[in-house]
Amino acid sequence: MLQEQQRQLSNTSLPDITAHGDAACPTLSNGRRALVELDPDHPGFRDLAYRARRDEIAEIALHYEPGAPVPDAPYTDEEHQLWRTVRDALAPRHESHACAEYLTCVRQINLSREHIPQLREVSEKVRAFSGFRLEPVGGLVAPRVFLESLANGVFLSTQYIRHHSTPLYTPEPDVVHELLGHAVLLASEPVAELNRLVGEAVRRTTSDEALERLARVYWFTIEFGIVREAGEVKAYGAGLVSSAGELEAMRRAELRPLDLEAASRQEFDTTDYQPVLFCADSFESMFENLRDYLLRWP
Repeated sequence: MLQEQQRQLSNTSLPDITAHGDAACPTLSNGRRALVELDPDHPGFRDLAYRARRDEIAEIALHYEPGAPVPDAPYTDEEHQLWRTVRDALAPRHESHACAEYLTCVRQINLSREHIPQLREVSEKVRAFSGFRLEPVGGLVAPRVFLESLANGVFLSTQYIRHHSTPLYTPEPDVVHELLGHAVLLASEPVAELNRLVGEAVRRTTSDEALERLARVYWFTIEFGIVREAGEVKAYGAGLVSSAGELEAMRRAELRPLDLEAASRQEFDTTDYQPVLFCADSFESMFENLRDYLLRWP
């Protein structure tokens, strides 16, 4: 995949809203505890040391009790350097391509550029602004589990980081995407409210077809949403602001007016940059339209 992150939604079956959701991956009884199985074409598949590191970090989630403080992940110097590489690539692109709401949240959360922030410290910061908190997952969990957690003000986050050989690419969400994408945005009260409403809408959703439509709305807004500011296209979606490549590629995308009913039926390809994006006239109009849509759902 060319995206720095992918939520791996399927257009033909019950969607995996996140790479935290895959029916083929074994899960434990509470639906949140599972380890990720690397695909053979994953950059770190043949790196036994990397796989051992991921398993070591995933163990934190396997023993985590919801609501408790999140234990710190034992990141290495090399992993902190990888974080700095990604931050250096994203910083100038944020200034050019990210929306004002995101940039405000970046300043408020003030994530370290020198080391990977711990989930515990980021969760404390986010909670102070919007009431949302972050809790760890070791890998893939059921899509409904991930989305319904949002209704409770909980974002389920991975802690491992991508493979060092591909610093600007990862085939699934990692700590870069979770923190620089979702966690930063969850410091925004409007974005936090929309996430809660998504979770509540999922709770009211009973059919696979309806869940798939709702997943597409999530994809084209929370993950890949854009707005106009002072005549320019700016990103607010977590999948865009956490990816240097996506921020550049969005300039080449076909921009359509934000129509959430159309978005709910728009197919997409998770293996390439997004060719179609839905653009709101402003951040405020996006918030109002998406909020009203979710409140009326299904």
